[in-house]
Amino acid sequence: MSTFVVVGGDAAGMSAASKAKRDDPDLDVVVFEKGEWVSYGACGLPYYVKGEIQTLDDLVSVTPEEFREDRDIDLRTGHEVVEIDPDDRSVTAEGPDGEVVQAYDHLLIATGAAAVVPDIPGVDREGVFTLESMSDGRDLRDFVARSRESSPAEQPDSGPACHFLENCEGPVAVVGGGYIGIEMAEALAHNDFEVHLFQRGERVLKGFSEATSEAVAEHLRDEDVVLYLDTEVRELAGGDRVEAVVTDDDRLPVEMVLLGTGVRPRTGLAESAGVDLGPTGAIAADRYRETNLPDVYAAGDCAEARHVVTGTPSWVPLALTANRHGRAVGQTVAGNPSVGGGVAGTAAVKAFQMEAARTGVLDHDVAREAGFEPVTETIDAKAQAGYYPGEGTVTVTLCADRPTGRLLGGSLVSEFGEGAVHRSHALVGAVTEGVTVAELANYDLAYAPPFNTTWDPILTAAKVLEGEL
Repeated sequence: MSTFVVVGGDAAGMSAASKAKRDDPDLDVVVFEKGEWVSYGACGLPYYVKGEIQTLDDLVSVTPEEFREDRDIDLRTGHEVVEIDPDDRSVTAEGPDGEVVQAYDHLLIATGAAAVVPDIPGVDREGVFTLESMSDGRDLRDFVARSRESSPAEQPDSGPACHFLENCEGPVAVVGGGYIGIEMAEALAHNDFEVHLFQRGERVLKGFSEATSEAVAEHLRDEDVVLYLDTEVRELAGGDRVEAVVTDDDRLPVEMVLLGTGVRPRTGLAESAGVDLGPTGAIAADRYRETNLPDVYAAGDCAEARHVVTGTPSWVPLALTANRHGRAVGQTVAGNPSVGGGVAGTAAVKAFQMEAARTGVLDHDVAREAGFEPVTETIDAKAQAGYYPGEGTVTVTLCADRPTGRLLGGSLVSEFGEGAVHRSHALVGAVTEGVTVAELANYDLAYAPPFNTTWDPILTAAKVLEGEL
């Protein structure tokens, strides 16, 4: 019997394990997960902290018991793989009962990504949080519950008491203006905290267009989030627990700090086994997700993939990529070689009552490095027919290559529910297929007065950019 071993029990790992077992029931599938949770929606943690999601169990797609009993997968939680021996084709894991050595015929490394903790004094003080794991979400929810007795997150779900603070009266800080930073700013503000957001760069959501970033920043201010743009945090000052955020110009007293300064691929285990990393710093893999070591695969947030626009390796640590590539590895191991496809850097975010989405290449420097001559246009257009009730607006930014007219990327922002995210799906298809803006302008998009004008904002933006080209 052939054995498929998976290191890591979240999106990529469990997708691969489930698909491999489904396609080849005789395959022996063993999964090692160092934590207690598997197959959970980490992207939902800000909404759990906010109070919209009631329990951590609501974020779990499939329980460990279901994997073991219903899917016949040998899932070993509480087991951390500490060594991969490619010559012996085995892994060594440390678990509750000591060390375990497991042989493999095929191996998937799906070790995910870890939160980046900035190298500044005070990050280890009590009251400084990251949001990397389910236990992190539990700790944050507990903080919110004990600090806001009447908040929507009324009671802690489980876990230890928030022992360093009985009641939070002062402001809180979020460091980082990316997805997690903005979503957590909303979660904390919803629970009546005074939120101060610090961003080292000149704008939030730097991977989106400038128009999108500016619209989101303005809306954050409207929601009473205090923004500190182009501001470096120098220290998280205090005693045993954090008491202030120190910058070059200010010292802000705070009761809590959330670090949302990004993530990095977990590659240490792979590197120690001789697995090559790519130019992004993540694990390099071919189109079938196989590494330089035979029968050793990598998928999910620890691995890079080919970008559909530039054709070069890219690192996009997002859930859909992990699920697609994990499923493809499962099929390959079961005897049906499969690819999970490239990545376009597609992403979406909700910021209070706004929604934003992006795909492809928007940064002109990145486009030029890939050999393109980028041109960008931004338009504002009505979200519904002029005679239909409502005054929604969608801002669309498109970037194209001047010589060929090829669409390189797009970014959209609108009020929540006005369709920026759903409209982005048309752009994903166009970017992936390499169509021109002229071809995009002739897309036969759906029309009805409650949803758009006859010429959808996507089509209008394409026509404007075509004229510029």
